[in-house]
Amino acid sequence: QVQLVESGGGLVQAGGSLRLSCAASGRTGSTYTMGWFRQAPGKEREFVAGISWSGFGKYYSDSVKGRFTISRDNAKKTVFLQMNSLKPDDMAVYYCALGQVYGSTKVTDFRSWGQGTQVTVSS
Repeated sequence: QVQLVESGGGLVQAGGSLRLSCAASGRTGSTYTMGWFRQAPGKEREFVAGISWSGFGKYYSDSVKGRFTISRDNAKKTVFLQMNSLKPDDMAVYYCALGQVYGSTKVTDFRSWGQGTQVTVSS
């Protein structure tokens, strides 16, 4: 079983930055893709960013490309999401997830999920 714990959410003004972290523990497997998703009230959970096991492969949704950066530290089993130039539209609960399909943006391709961390952006 895999446990994922997110941290780093909070309240920030539009244009500001936040850095989210996600620590993994348990039976993660030897190689795995990590992803960040978000869900705003009344909306479906949507893909934000993904990263390959090596860390060299990264992909983003169009809405965050150029503003958000995903990275990982495999020695610490931790993945990060640096969020810059935040907008009110970025406000949501952010979830990290573990999967096996690099390049996927589908919720169903990620098998383990954290509890989420709230990001609030004031205008």
